[in-house]
Amino acid sequence: MVFTTEPTGYIKTAMSELQGAWSNLLDEVIENFGFEDSDKLVFHIHEGMSWECVRDLDKMKSTLLLILNISAQTDLPDEVKFWLGEVKNDLDYVLSEIAEGKVL
Repeated sequence: MVFTTEPTGYIKTAMSELQGAWSNLLDEVIENFGFEDSDKLVFHIHEGMSWECVRDLDKMKSTLLLILNISAQTDLPDEVKFWLGEVKNDLDYVLSEIAEGKVL
């Protein structure tokens, strides 16, 4: 029986950037928790980071659209706005790389 070994070196990819942006967005919402709809954002950010969304980037895109719609209706702290933009940019980049056959 042959076991697949775990690679010893990892290449930083667009997907890891996207994962980091989601984590930083969650951190900022929690750090600034208490603004209007912050509880909804935490819930949906967790959904966007879930295994189901990571395996289905169209679902992640839909979840992000919902988060953007909620965010458009409230006064977000600047740090949250920044990381929300980073998540959007990173997801757009990953999707464009996939469309060109460069990722995954």
